[in-house]
Amino acid sequence: MKIDRHAKIVELIHKYQIETQEELADRLNDEGFPVTQATVSRDIRNLKLTKVPAENGRQKYAVLQGDDGELADKYIRILKDGFVSMDMAQNILVVKTVSGMAMAVAAALDAMKWNEVVGSIAGDDTIMCAVRSVDDTILLMEKMKKLLEK
Repeated sequence: MKIDRHAKIVELIHKYQIETQEELADRLNDEGFPVTQATVSRDIRNLKLTKVPAENGRQKYAVLQGDDGELADKYIRILKDGFVSMDMAQNILVVKTVSGMAMAVAAALDAMKWNEVVGSIAGDDTIMCAVRSVDDTILLMEKMKKLLEK
């Protein structure tokens, strides 16, 4: 449950300009994750979220960038927990996930910031990643296989 909640938090802060812990708790509750403000506070600390300037001149939560191995491990766990299979169609990588996990896995893939990925779209159990080239799609599949084997 905690991994799913953390994935949802990452997804929500990428999707919305969340300014407060209370706003994040409300959004999580709306998404079916019953939380208290204290839980959200711990999650923010565990995920090492930080506040950055938003377009409106205010502050919003964001994932702290850098060489944070612990955070990368969380994304890898989300990928492993949700991953079912993958296949390529030219420069599009199609990733099948456990039902309901596509958005969390896509958020994890986006957070990994692989150069090959231009962007991704997630449904309920399928992700379509636009990749720069056919060769990059093959390379990306190999990177993902190595991560999944660990």
